[in-house]
Amino acid sequence: MSYYMKKARDPISSATHLWGAIISVVGLAMLLTKTLRLPEFSLMKVLSSALFGLSLIALYTASSVYHFSNAGSKKVTVLRKLDHAMIYVLIAGTYTPVMLNLLPYPRNVAFTVFIWAFAAVGIVLKLCWFGAPRWLQTTLYLVMGWAILFDATVFARMSAGALAWLIAGGVSYTAGGVIYMLKKPNISERFGFHELFHIFVLIGSLCHFLLVYLYIA
Repeated sequence: MSYYMKKARDPISSATHLWGAIISVVGLAMLLTKTLRLPEFSLMKVLSSALFGLSLIALYTASSVYHFSNAGSKKVTVLRKLDHAMIYVLIAGTYTPVMLNLLPYPRNVAFTVFIWAFAAVGIVLKLCWFGAPRWLQTTLYLVMGWAILFDATVFARMSAGALAWLIAGGVSYTAGGVIYMLKKPNISERFGFHELFHIFVLIGSLCHFLLVYLYIA
């Protein structure tokens, strides 16, 4: 690990999200194991939970590789675009098992299609206008993340525990987004706002994993 930290361009961010990717692989295995062993097999639960797990792996792998890479500026720019685009993938991937399994048909399908369409537009915007203001980028992430409020009836279908993990994850992601947008606080020279942002993202992911694993899968 010391060799890894020395070679990485942004060692703390890369290392934390490397662990995020590794833990996400374990999380995907846990989700598949649980859903495949349900007394009443549900293909929707298997596929939606798998998509959530894969979106976690995609985000943390892309982030870790980007923050590790010491490649030329063009390659780093491509990796950075991929890193940012994966945020949209994770948000949509997190919504998928929640909305598909808790909302009635056809609202569950309609909301899921809407959120993936939002993600697609966000990704295209990110790739074509990467220099968009930080506040605009963060606002789009937060609007998409809290789009669940457009169909708040899903809350009535959740237990208190599930709702607590949902809100905790949303608050953690939001706190991270605000820190990223404001570029503060900077705790030390090596641990600044960007590293703190990554920690809040990890906490948010853990909360939503527990939501899906304990109450939906």
